[in-house]
Amino acid sequence: MSWFPDHAACLAYLERLRWGDDFECRACGAASQPYRTTRSRFTCRSCRHETTVTAGTIFEGTRTPLTHWFAAAWQLTSHKQGVSALGLQRVLGLGSYQTAWTMLHKFRRAMVRPGRDRLTGEVELDESYIGGNEAGVTGRETVTKAIIAIAVEVHDPRGFGRVRIKRVPNVDKASLMSFVQEAVEPGSTVRTDGWRSYAPLGELGYSHEVRNVSRSHQPAHVLLPGPHRVSSLLKRWLLGTHQGGVALAHIDAYLDEFTFRFNRRSSRSRGLLFYRLLEQAVQVPPAPYKSLITSPKGL
Repeated sequence: MSWFPDHAACLAYLERLRWGDDFECRACGAASQPYRTTRSRFTCRSCRHETTVTAGTIFEGTRTPLTHWFAAAWQLTSHKQGVSALGLQRVLGLGSYQTAWTMLHKFRRAMVRPGRDRLTGEVELDESYIGGNEAGVTGRETVTKAIIAIAVEVHDPRGFGRVRIKRVPNVDKASLMSFVQEAVEPGSTVRTDGWRSYAPLGELGYSHEVRNVSRSHQPAHVLLPGPHRVSSLLKRWLLGTHQGGVALAHIDAYLDEFTFRFNRRSSRSRGLLFYRLLEQAVQVPPAPYKSLITSPKGL
């Protein structure tokens, strides 16, 4: 709060993050320096289009003060396990839970950088499930649970690198291969179990190593430790920070937050995480409240 005591300080920080010395008009694409007008607006010298630093970002149209947004970003990044919407509402003294929930979900939209690099080197891949117990289903079957695909970089001789996690509709070949191509750079070594849907990996340009759990004397978490460790940490985080109260309809947003945290777990500077979050927040498009909520029919 001492760094950003008022609205003007927040605006100045966002201007440096978004434009620096390279302002570009959203209407005509001109790169000339704009006129600074009233109400924190900028006018393009070429086409006279008016804009603000928050236009076209997750802050567009917000009625919540930017000082609250910045405080929320600090709460979200300064705590190792994050913060729940109820906790944020209490800390910031917000008038409604809905406001806190919306702010957090908008920040989660900004936690996945567009065009981010794919995983490389040696990568372990497996699926996991989030949800309660299901009676009458076996193996990879599920009726109500969310199926998530997990890819983890494995370092030699030990340790893990970056992770990619995504909800997939099923464990069919099309779903899993789409995830792999999005998450892993071709030419990488991909280790999986013997599930048949992973068979096309070699044809797609990957070096495929199969570790067949059914034929081995070792359990799956020993043969593929990366995805199982990440899955365990993810579920523990959901139960701890969010008390397990996460609607599966919104699980993608929480997977993005967990990925953001895991991939930056070795950072010693909370301030750098705050900077990265706001840097990405002014690069992603607006996320209106209606686009964040999901009808129960879609569960």
